[in-house]
Amino acid sequence: MSNPLYNPFKKFHFDSKTCFLSGTTLTSADEEIQVFPLWLMQAYQLEDKPFKLLDESITTYKKLKIPCSVNTSNKLDKLENKIEDAFLKGFEAVKALDQLSLFQWIGKLLYGIVFSEIQIGIRQQLMSGEAMNFSQVLAKKFTNLHFMLQSLIRPIEFEASLPFSIQVFEIDSEQDTFNYRDEINTLVFSLRLKNFGIIASLQDNGANNKYHEQILKKVLGKKLHPIQFEEVCGLYFYSAYLFNRLPEYTILPTEEAIFIEPMPLSGVDPRPIFDNFQAKIYGQVLENFWKPWGFTLFEIIKDPENPMTFLTDENGAFRSSDSINLPDNPLA
Repeated sequence: MSNPLYNPFKKFHFDSKTCFLSGTTLTSADEEIQVFPLWLMQAYQLEDKPFKLLDESITTYKKLKIPCSVNTSNKLDKLENKIEDAFLKGFEAVKALDQLSLFQWIGKLLYGIVFSEIQIGIRQQLMSGEAMNFSQVLAKKFTNLHFMLQSLIRPIEFEASLPFSIQVFEIDSEQDTFNYRDEINTLVFSLRLKNFGIIASLQDNGANNKYHEQILKKVLGKKLHPIQFEEVCGLYFYSAYLFNRLPEYTILPTEEAIFIEPMPLSGVDPRPIFDNFQAKIYGQVLENFWKPWGFTLFEIIKDPENPMTFLTDENGAFRSSDSINLPDNPLA
Protein backbone atom coordinates (compact mmCIF):
# COMPACT_ATOMS: atom_id res chain seq x y z
CA MET A 1 0.00 0.00 0.00
CA SER A 2 1.31 3.45 -0.89
CA ASN A 3 2.22 5.85 1.91
CA PRO A 4 -0.52 8.42 2.66
CA LEU A 5 -0.26 11.89 1.21
CA TYR A 6 1.36 14.51 3.44
CA ASN A 7 -1.18 16.95 4.91
CA PRO A 8 0.29 19.97 6.75
CA PHE A 9 -3.21 21.31 7.42
CA LYS A 10 -4.09 18.35 9.63
CA LYS A 11 -2.01 19.72 12.51
CA PHE A 12 -1.39 23.12 10.91
CA HIS A 13 2.32 22.39 10.56
CA PHE A 14 4.07 25.22 8.69
CA ASP A 15 7.48 25.65 10.28
CA SER A 16 10.75 26.27 8.43
CA LYS A 17 12.28 22.95 9.43
CA THR A 18 9.90 20.79 7.38
CA CYS A 19 9.78 20.44 3.60
CA PHE A 20 6.68 22.22 2.35
CA LEU A 21 5.78 19.42 -0.08
CA SER A 22 7.08 16.11 1.28
CA GLY A 23 6.87 16.76 5.02
CA THR A 24 10.39 15.48 5.61
CA THR A 25 12.51 17.09 8.34
CA LEU A 26 15.22 19.35 6.95
CA THR A 27 18.83 19.12 8.04
CA SER A 28 19.86 22.69 7.25
CA ALA A 29 18.36 26.18 7.18
CA ASP A 30 19.76 26.46 3.65
CA GLU A 31 17.22 23.92 2.39
CA GLU A 32 14.77 26.35 0.84
CA ILE A 33 13.64 27.57 -2.56
CA GLN A 34 12.35 30.83 -4.00
CA VAL A 35 8.59 31.00 -4.54
CA PHE A 36 9.17 32.94 -7.76
CA PRO A 37 11.99 31.16 -9.64
CA LEU A 38 15.30 32.95 -9.98
CA TRP A 39 15.28 32.85 -13.78
CA LEU A 40 11.91 34.64 -13.86
CA MET A 41 12.95 37.28 -11.33
CA GLN A 42 16.18 37.97 -13.22
CA ALA A 43 14.47 38.12 -16.62
CA TYR A 44 12.06 40.81 -15.40
CA GLN A 45 14.15 42.49 -12.65
CA LEU A 46 11.69 41.41 -9.97
CA GLU A 47 14.03 40.61 -7.07
CA ASP A 48 13.63 43.89 -5.20
CA LYS A 49 10.20 44.88 -6.48
CA PRO A 50 7.41 45.07 -3.86
CA PHE A 51 4.99 42.19 -3.38
CA LYS A 52 1.82 42.89 -1.37
CA LEU A 53 0.58 40.20 0.97
CA LEU A 54 -3.00 39.59 2.10
CA ASP A 55 -2.49 41.51 5.37
CA GLU A 56 -1.45 44.54 3.25
CA SER A 57 2.17 44.24 4.37
CA ILE A 58 4.84 44.58 1.70
CA THR A 59 7.73 42.22 1.05
CA THR A 60 9.83 41.67 -2.07
CA TYR A 61 9.74 38.89 -4.63
CA LYS A 62 13.16 37.56 -3.60
CA LYS A 63 12.18 37.40 0.08
CA LEU A 64 9.39 34.93 -0.66
CA LYS A 65 11.00 31.58 0.17
CA ILE A 66 9.70 28.23 1.38
CA PRO A 67 11.45 25.29 3.11
CA CYS A 68 12.25 22.51 0.66
CA SER A 69 14.32 19.33 0.97
CA VAL A 70 17.14 18.62 -1.45
CA ASN A 71 15.30 15.62 -2.90
CA THR A 72 12.16 17.66 -3.52
CA SER A 73 14.17 20.57 -4.90
CA ASN A 74 15.91 18.30 -7.41
CA LYS A 75 12.55 17.10 -8.72
CA LEU A 76 11.20 20.65 -8.88
CA ASP A 77 14.30 21.71 -10.84
CA LYS A 78 13.38 19.34 -13.67
CA LEU A 79 9.98 20.98 -13.99
CA GLU A 80 11.47 24.46 -13.64
CA ASN A 81 13.96 23.85 -16.44
CA LYS A 82 11.17 22.63 -18.69
CA ILE A 83 9.00 25.68 -17.96
CA GLU A 84 11.88 28.15 -18.26
CA ASP A 85 12.86 26.79 -21.67
CA ALA A 86 9.29 27.09 -22.97
CA PHE A 87 8.56 30.50 -21.45
CA LEU A 88 11.71 32.06 -22.84
CA LYS A 89 10.91 30.73 -26.33
CA GLY A 90 7.35 32.09 -26.35
CA PHE A 91 3.82 31.09 -27.28
CA GLU A 92 4.38 28.04 -29.49
CA ALA A 93 6.62 26.37 -26.92
CA VAL A 94 4.27 27.22 -24.03
CA LYS A 95 1.25 25.96 -25.98
CA ALA A 96 3.08 22.67 -26.54
CA LEU A 97 3.56 22.09 -22.79
CA ASP A 98 1.35 19.44 -21.24
CA GLN A 99 -1.38 20.81 -18.97
CA LEU A 100 -0.22 18.87 -15.93
CA SER A 101 3.23 20.52 -16.04
CA LEU A 102 1.63 23.96 -16.28
CA PHE A 103 -0.68 23.10 -13.38
CA GLN A 104 2.22 21.89 -11.25
CA TRP A 105 4.28 25.02 -11.95
CA ILE A 106 1.39 27.43 -11.32
CA GLY A 107 0.21 25.42 -8.32
CA LYS A 108 3.67 25.44 -6.75
CA LEU A 109 3.81 29.20 -7.19
CA LEU A 110 0.40 29.85 -5.64
CA TYR A 111 0.90 27.35 -2.85
CA GLY A 112 4.27 28.95 -2.07
CA ILE A 113 2.47 32.27 -1.58
CA VAL A 114 -0.17 30.55 0.57
CA PHE A 115 2.56 28.93 2.68
CA SER A 116 4.28 32.30 3.17
CA GLU A 117 0.98 33.97 4.11
CA ILE A 118 0.23 31.25 6.67
CA GLN A 119 3.67 31.56 8.25
CA ILE A 120 3.15 35.31 8.63
CA GLY A 121 -0.30 34.67 10.14
CA ILE A 122 1.16 32.21 12.65
CA ARG A 123 3.85 34.71 13.70
CA GLN A 124 1.24 37.44 14.16
CA GLN A 125 -0.93 35.08 16.17
CA LEU A 126 1.97 34.22 18.48
CA MET A 127 2.76 37.91 19.00
CA SER A 128 -0.86 38.79 19.77
CA GLY A 129 -1.56 35.73 21.89
CA GLU A 130 -4.79 35.12 19.99
CA ALA A 131 -5.89 31.82 18.48
CA MET A 132 -5.24 31.28 14.78
CA ASN A 133 -8.48 31.83 12.88
CA PHE A 134 -8.33 30.00 9.55
CA SER A 135 -11.23 29.30 7.22
CA GLN A 136 -12.10 25.60 7.02
CA VAL A 137 -13.21 26.09 3.42
CA LEU A 138 -9.82 27.52 2.46
CA ALA A 139 -8.04 24.80 4.42
CA LYS A 140 -9.96 22.22 2.37
CA LYS A 141 -9.09 23.94 -0.92
CA PHE A 142 -5.41 24.28 -0.03
CA THR A 143 -5.25 20.68 1.22
CA ASN A 144 -6.61 19.43 -2.09
CA LEU A 145 -4.15 21.62 -4.01
CA HIS A 146 -1.29 20.35 -1.87
CA PHE A 147 -2.32 16.73 -2.46
CA MET A 148 -2.33 17.33 -6.22
CA LEU A 149 1.06 19.05 -6.12
CA GLN A 150 2.58 15.94 -4.57
CA SER A 151 2.36 14.51 -8.09
CA LEU A 152 5.71 16.29 -8.48
CA ILE A 153 7.42 13.92 -6.07
CA ARG A 154 5.42 10.67 -6.15
CA PRO A 155 3.28 8.67 -8.60
CA ILE A 156 -0.19 10.22 -8.68
CA GLU A 157 -2.75 9.64 -11.41
CA PHE A 158 -5.71 11.90 -12.12
CA GLU A 159 -8.71 9.75 -12.98
CA ALA A 160 -11.66 10.65 -15.25
CA SER A 161 -10.70 14.31 -15.81
CA LEU A 162 -8.15 16.90 -14.80
CA PRO A 163 -9.26 18.95 -11.78
CA PHE A 164 -8.40 22.37 -13.21
CA SER A 165 -8.96 24.78 -16.11
CA ILE A 166 -5.93 26.14 -18.00
CA GLN A 167 -5.87 28.17 -21.21
CA VAL A 168 -2.87 29.52 -23.16
CA PHE A 169 -3.36 32.46 -25.54
CA GLU A 170 -1.15 34.11 -28.13
CA ILE A 171 -0.74 37.84 -27.51
CA ASP A 172 -0.26 40.28 -30.39
CA SER A 173 2.25 42.56 -28.72
CA GLU A 174 5.85 43.61 -29.20
CA GLN A 175 6.16 44.46 -25.49
CA ASP A 176 7.68 41.86 -23.16
CA THR A 177 5.77 42.74 -20.01
CA PHE A 178 5.58 40.77 -16.76
CA ASN A 179 1.92 40.94 -15.75
CA TYR A 180 1.02 38.60 -12.88
CA ARG A 181 -2.24 38.28 -10.96
CA ASP A 182 -3.72 35.78 -8.56
CA GLU A 183 -6.71 35.45 -6.27
CA ILE A 184 -5.76 33.08 -3.49
CA ASN A 185 -9.28 32.54 -2.13
CA THR A 186 -10.57 31.26 -5.48
CA LEU A 187 -7.24 29.78 -6.70
CA VAL A 188 -7.33 31.62 -10.01
CA PHE A 189 -4.20 32.90 -11.76
CA SER A 190 -3.10 34.83 -14.83
CA LEU A 191 0.29 35.62 -16.31
CA ARG A 192 1.28 37.57 -19.42
CA LEU A 193 4.84 37.46 -20.77
CA LYS A 194 6.41 37.95 -24.19
CA ASN A 195 3.77 36.93 -26.76
CA PHE A 196 1.63 34.65 -24.59
CA GLY A 197 -0.80 34.71 -21.70
CA ILE A 198 -1.95 31.96 -19.34
CA ILE A 199 -5.15 31.76 -17.33
CA ALA A 200 -5.70 29.01 -14.76
CA SER A 201 -8.38 28.04 -12.27
CA LEU A 202 -6.67 25.45 -10.13
CA GLN A 203 -9.57 23.66 -8.51
CA ASP A 204 -12.77 23.78 -10.53
CA ASN A 205 -12.72 20.41 -12.34
CA GLY A 206 -12.82 22.27 -15.66
CA ALA A 207 -16.05 24.13 -14.81
CA ASN A 208 -14.77 27.59 -15.77
CA ASN A 209 -13.75 26.38 -19.21
CA LYS A 210 -17.27 25.05 -19.71
CA TYR A 211 -18.82 28.27 -18.38
CA HIS A 212 -16.85 30.30 -20.95
CA GLU A 213 -17.20 27.73 -23.75
CA GLN A 214 -19.01 30.11 -26.09
CA ILE A 215 -16.42 32.89 -25.97
CA LEU A 216 -13.53 30.40 -25.96
CA LYS A 217 -14.71 29.01 -29.30
CA LYS A 218 -14.35 32.51 -30.74
CA VAL A 219 -10.97 33.45 -29.24
CA LEU A 220 -8.95 30.23 -29.07
CA GLY A 221 -6.46 30.05 -31.91
CA LYS A 222 -6.61 33.82 -32.41
CA LYS A 223 -4.01 36.42 -31.56
CA LEU A 224 -5.31 38.66 -28.80
CA HIS A 225 -4.57 42.32 -28.22
CA PRO A 226 -3.38 42.75 -24.59
CA ILE A 227 -6.69 44.39 -23.65
CA GLN A 228 -8.53 41.35 -25.05
CA PHE A 229 -6.43 38.99 -22.97
CA GLU A 230 -7.10 41.11 -19.88
CA GLU A 231 -10.81 40.92 -20.66
CA VAL A 232 -10.67 37.11 -20.75
CA CYS A 233 -8.78 37.26 -17.43
CA GLY A 234 -11.57 39.41 -16.02
CA LEU A 235 -14.15 36.87 -17.16
CA TYR A 236 -12.29 33.99 -15.47
CA PHE A 237 -11.57 35.87 -12.26
CA TYR A 238 -15.22 36.87 -12.01
CA SER A 239 -16.58 33.41 -12.80
CA ALA A 240 -14.20 31.93 -10.20
CA TYR A 241 -15.92 34.26 -7.73
CA LEU A 242 -19.35 33.04 -8.92
CA PHE A 243 -18.32 29.35 -8.67
CA ASN A 244 -20.22 28.10 -5.62
CA ARG A 245 -18.93 24.56 -5.16
CA LEU A 246 -16.20 23.17 -2.94
CA PRO A 247 -14.91 20.28 -5.08
CA GLU A 248 -14.49 16.91 -3.43
CA TYR A 249 -12.11 14.17 -4.54
CA THR A 250 -11.89 10.44 -4.08
CA ILE A 251 -8.31 9.48 -3.20
CA LEU A 252 -7.36 5.84 -3.70
CA PRO A 253 -3.84 4.71 -2.71
CA THR A 254 -2.49 1.55 -4.39
CA GLU A 255 0.89 -0.16 -4.66
CA GLU A 256 1.57 1.50 -8.03
CA ALA A 257 0.22 5.03 -7.48
CA ILE A 258 -2.31 7.21 -5.72
CA PHE A 259 -5.42 7.86 -7.81
CA ILE A 260 -7.31 11.16 -7.47
CA GLU A 261 -10.76 11.35 -9.04
CA PRO A 262 -13.05 14.42 -8.98
CA MET A 263 -16.53 13.81 -7.61
CA PRO A 264 -19.46 15.31 -9.60
CA LEU A 265 -19.91 19.01 -8.91
CA SER A 266 -23.68 18.73 -9.00
CA GLY A 267 -23.87 16.33 -6.06
CA VAL A 268 -27.02 16.88 -3.99
CA ASP A 269 -26.93 20.66 -4.40
CA PRO A 270 -29.83 21.72 -6.67
CA ARG A 271 -28.37 25.17 -7.38
CA PRO A 272 -26.59 26.01 -10.63
CA ILE A 273 -22.81 25.61 -10.26
CA PHE A 274 -22.29 29.35 -10.82
CA ASP A 275 -24.20 32.13 -9.10
CA ASN A 276 -26.02 34.73 -11.19
CA PHE A 277 -23.92 37.08 -13.31
CA GLN A 278 -24.19 40.71 -12.16
CA ALA A 279 -23.03 43.33 -14.65
CA LYS A 280 -21.96 45.90 -12.05
CA ILE A 281 -19.70 43.52 -10.14
CA TYR A 282 -18.25 42.16 -13.38
CA GLY A 283 -17.68 45.76 -14.50
CA GLN A 284 -15.72 46.46 -11.32
CA VAL A 285 -13.53 43.45 -12.02
CA LEU A 286 -12.99 44.51 -15.63
CA GLU A 287 -12.26 48.10 -14.61
CA ASN A 288 -9.37 46.78 -12.54
CA PHE A 289 -8.00 44.65 -15.38
CA TRP A 290 -8.37 47.53 -17.83
CA LYS A 291 -6.85 50.12 -15.51
CA PRO A 292 -3.81 50.67 -17.80
CA TRP A 293 -6.17 51.87 -20.54
CA GLY A 294 -8.21 54.08 -18.23
CA PHE A 295 -11.71 52.72 -18.85
CA THR A 296 -14.13 53.54 -16.03
CA LEU A 297 -16.93 51.46 -14.55
CA PHE A 298 -19.47 53.92 -16.01
CA GLU A 299 -18.13 53.34 -19.52
CA ILE A 300 -17.95 49.56 -19.08
CA ILE A 301 -21.56 49.10 -17.91
CA LYS A 302 -23.17 52.03 -19.69
CA ASP A 303 -25.42 49.37 -21.21
CA PRO A 304 -25.86 46.95 -18.27
CA GLU A 305 -27.29 44.24 -20.51
CA ASN A 306 -24.24 44.38 -22.78
CA PRO A 307 -21.07 45.33 -20.87
CA MET A 308 -18.26 46.86 -22.94
CA THR A 309 -16.15 44.28 -24.78
CA PHE A 310 -13.17 44.20 -27.10
CA LEU A 311 -13.52 40.48 -27.81
CA THR A 312 -16.43 40.68 -30.24
CA ASP A 313 -18.00 43.26 -32.52
CA GLU A 314 -21.64 44.41 -32.62
CA ASN A 315 -22.53 41.24 -34.57
CA GLY A 316 -20.93 38.91 -32.01
CA ALA A 317 -17.99 37.98 -34.29
CA PHE A 318 -14.41 37.92 -33.00
CA ARG A 319 -12.72 41.27 -33.23
CA SER A 320 -9.20 40.96 -34.65
CA SER A 321 -6.41 42.51 -32.61
CA ASP A 322 -5.25 44.74 -35.46
CA SER A 323 -8.68 46.43 -35.50
CA ILE A 324 -8.15 47.70 -31.94
CA ASN A 325 -6.43 51.06 -31.87
CA LEU A 326 -5.04 51.11 -28.35
CA PRO A 327 -1.40 51.11 -27.20
CA ASP A 328 0.03 47.70 -26.29
CA ASN A 329 1.48 48.94 -23.03
CA PRO A 330 0.08 52.38 -22.25
CA LEU A 331 1.94 52.74 -18.95
CA ALA A 332 5.39 51.99 -20.37
